[in-house]
Amino acid sequence: MKGSSCSGLGSPERRARIGEQAKRMIDAELMLRDLRKAHQMTREKLTAVLGVKQESVSNLEKRSDMLLSTLREYVEALGGELEIRATFPGRRWVTIKAFLDVGSEA
Repeated sequence: MKGSSCSGLGSPERRARIGEQAKRMIDAELMLRDLRKAHQMTREKLTAVLGVKQESVSNLEKRSDMLLSTLREYVEALGGELEIRATFPGRRWVTIKAFLDVGSEA
């Protein structure tokens, strides 16, 4: 068919969207991995603290989407505290309290 794309990626707009999504995923991976490294935490030590396999931590650091309770456990294992904030133009940020106790029931 004339004018159709055979590359499997489709239109230039679709390729751009795929590229942006890939960039977001890479940024998310770097953020968690860099956060762990900034706290001088090895992947092996983090697996021991979280009580999971090393493969699980590796997969977690590659995810661009996860449960808040999972992210909270990761941050707490590094010695931090997860806060969820919303920002609005011309206003001060607000902490969303509904998520503060996510995962606390064990």
